[in-house]
Amino acid sequence: MARDRITSTDVARAAGVSQSAVSRVFTPGASVSPKTARKVRDAADQLGYRPNVLARSLITGRSKIIGLVVAYLDNQFYPDALERLSTALQDKGYHILIFMASGTGAQVDKVIGELLDYQVDGIITASVGMSDEITARCEAAGIPVVLFNRGQDDPRLSSVTSDNFNGAREVARFLVAGGHGRIAHITGWTGSSTGRDREAGFLAGLADLGRAPCAVLDGHYRRHEAAEAAKALFAMDTPPDAIFVGNDHMAFSVLDALRGPLGLRVPEDVSVVGYDDVPLAEWGAYQLTTWRQPSNRMVSEAVELMLGLIEDPDRPPEKKEITGRLVLRASARVPEGWPDAGL
Repeated sequence: MARDRITSTDVARAAGVSQSAVSRVFTPGASVSPKTARKVRDAADQLGYRPNVLARSLITGRSKIIGLVVAYLDNQFYPDALERLSTALQDKGYHILIFMASGTGAQVDKVIGELLDYQVDGIITASVGMSDEITARCEAAGIPVVLFNRGQDDPRLSSVTSDNFNGAREVARFLVAGGHGRIAHITGWTGSSTGRDREAGFLAGLADLGRAPCAVLDGHYRRHEAAEAAKALFAMDTPPDAIFVGNDHMAFSVLDALRGPLGLRVPEDVSVVGYDDVPLAEWGAYQLTTWRQPSNRMVSEAVELMLGLIEDPDRPPEKKEITGRLVLRASARVPEGWPDAGL
């Protein structure tokens, strides 16, 4: 026989409190005394009661769920950022519903359309582009969208990124100051704002110093293509003596190719600098010099922005860029007197 469903009224009767007190106990952020909370939770445990979150969302108009759309997780930056996002949102009484999608196109529209059917309170996309059509649907539904680690010109969309342009510009200054004469760049996917902005910043930084890259190849944020790009660079008549790689995920593959089949010494023969500073960058096998994306601050800004947009539907969209810094390790020659050179 089916077991009768335990209701909040049953819990209130068993705990000797009002039904509204039970509701407050199971509402994140609601005011309730520790004594009442303990009585209610003890009664709920004894009866096997669990609050009906979906039913409550019909009353409040809030599901307390944030949809998260992710393009890919093989880049080590994203698992770390997703864990931080989940923890930060849980601390605010929210949970995340994760959907995977390719970076652009019809699949993204399909996935986000499905998220809207789940009555999420907001959507955060990680390295995923938004079409005009799906942006309009979100706007019409009153669902705020925050792009994480990706930007778009659309004024309806909020975004949180690192300052990709100026970060890459500083990498160029670092490599020139290190005395490198032939500097190459393996870009991220140039169809993305991060790939374009890092490339533009790097080229601008070289131009500031009267320099130009010896080669620019698109690694598409893929390990295999980055390794092939590194091999192509060293098939040139005069190969580079420094490479700026558009993210750490590709830089690890470049280092493996340089030290493996190409038989080169890093940084004696060639310096390598990445972008992100994922945890693997400090491992002894890589010791990658890289530009740090401050993921903790980016996550804090994204959560603050998302919750602000939920609470105030009239709040205008914002585009936030977070400043990072260069982290010096053993994969690149360090200019004499460079700040933090002793670290």
